[in-house]
Amino acid sequence: MVRQLQKWNGAGNDFLVDVAPPFDLAVWTSERAVAVCDRHHGLGADGLLLAALDGDVVTMTLMNADGSIAEMSGNGIRCLVAAVRRATHATWRELSVITLAGPRTVTLEMTSDTTGHGTGLMGTVTLLDAPEGSLGAADVGNPHVVILDNDSWTMADRERVARAMQAAMPTGANVEFVTIQHPARVAIKVYERGVGWTQACGTGSVATVAVLHSLGLTGPRAAVENPGGELIVSLDGSQATLGGPVTFEGDMEWTL
Repeated sequence: MVRQLQKWNGAGNDFLVDVAPPFDLAVWTSERAVAVCDRHHGLGADGLLLAALDGDVVTMTLMNADGSIAEMSGNGIRCLVAAVRRATHATWRELSVITLAGPRTVTLEMTSDTTGHGTGLMGTVTLLDAPEGSLGAADVGNPHVVILDNDSWTMADRERVARAMQAAMPTGANVEFVTIQHPARVAIKVYERGVGWTQACGTGSVATVAVLHSLGLTGPRAAVENPGGELIVSLDGSQATLGGPVTFEGDMEWTL
């Protein structure tokens, strides 16, 4: 069986997207997701996005590179919306998507056939009890721990810290290492649950600004420099909006 996939990235956070009716997507097991996301033997990606089309309803399932299911991805949902628009030859600018974290609405502006910018309503951000040694923790549909970065740390040091923080959270967490440049700009490195180091994390960017703003270290709007590109986070009370780029990398086939 051959699956027709699209590959997109949001600020370097890359995904393979399968757009199809729900019954067609049932063929994707965790083992098959691991295989297709493998960067050496598969097509390579941070995750596999399943866009289930049922009439006007679009449902997103995100399978991480290790085969686990993630509740939400801020970059992933922009990529999924772009893929659905391309697959259905649609011209709409706004789409509501059902995720495991609840419904999310994305507004998409395509500047060319392969590039665009999306803004997504990320829902409610909830501050969580944080592990010792962190700045704080937050839930953006999925859990995050935010840590003040240390220039003396190697990436191996950071990975050890990240794994310890993940182990301290009930269901694990994505871990953001943050450098505060000024109140409207920060930089992060992200160690994702089920993936490892990634070029960008949308929900992680939101969680970082939410934690820092709660401590008075940033304003309610900040640019977040990810290794793969810049994302813009805006907070309105406990509600968050995330904006960032989407880039089409190509059509691909995978035989199951």
